[in-house]
Amino acid sequence: MIELDQVSYGYGGATLFSQLSLSLQPGSFHFLTGPSGAGKTTLLRLCYADLRAMAGRVRLFGQNAAQLDRDAVAMARRRIGVVHQDCQFLDHLSVAENIALPLTVADRAHEADGNLQELLSWVGLGQQAGQLPPELSGGERQRAALARAVIMSPDVIIADEPTGNVDAEMSQRLLTLLIELNKMGKAILIATHDLGMIRSMKSDVNARVLRLKDGALTQAGAEL
Repeated sequence: MIELDQVSYGYGGATLFSQLSLSLQPGSFHFLTGPSGAGKTTLLRLCYADLRAMAGRVRLFGQNAAQLDRDAVAMARRRIGVVHQDCQFLDHLSVAENIALPLTVADRAHEADGNLQELLSWVGLGQQAGQLPPELSGGERQRAALARAVIMSPDVIIADEPTGNVDAEMSQRLLTLLIELNKMGKAILIATHDLGMIRSMKSDVNARVLRLKDGALTQAGAEL
């Protein structure tokens, strides 16, 4: 679905990584680790065409990302749910309205009527639907961000440090939700520095752990 083939990227004339390849297929689960500054977030942005590769090729659902115009990129992104590290919301809209926003932008707001309440309950925010984002805790914001990312029923979920600002219990809850999505056939890519969290999931998910370091992407050990 999403393929990076010999991709390179850098900033200010310096190469961040080069000849990097990655394939996200239906039902796959990948963890992306590596030191700060290695380029994990940059790699994620290449996967949803927020950046364009300096060399190599990125394919989104069989299409060359470099050849897609703005509208085509927008259409492809509807099949990719992204959970950003610093999840942002429109503070004047309710939690439910923020989660439904991707449907509204896509002129599919009518689809939210039957699914939104079920989705809110699924992420444990049924009681917070009418609240404003500033009223939510850090864990509630992360769960709302996940709900917003999956409201369009995407094929791929990309999450950048989704458990970085929550406690251990909430971290496990968020990861459980991502595992459930993976069991539905969604491809999952999670960037994280928390190796302890990855090890704790050995019995729950069949995943690959990839390490980005010194400009190269390698497999960091056997299958989980």
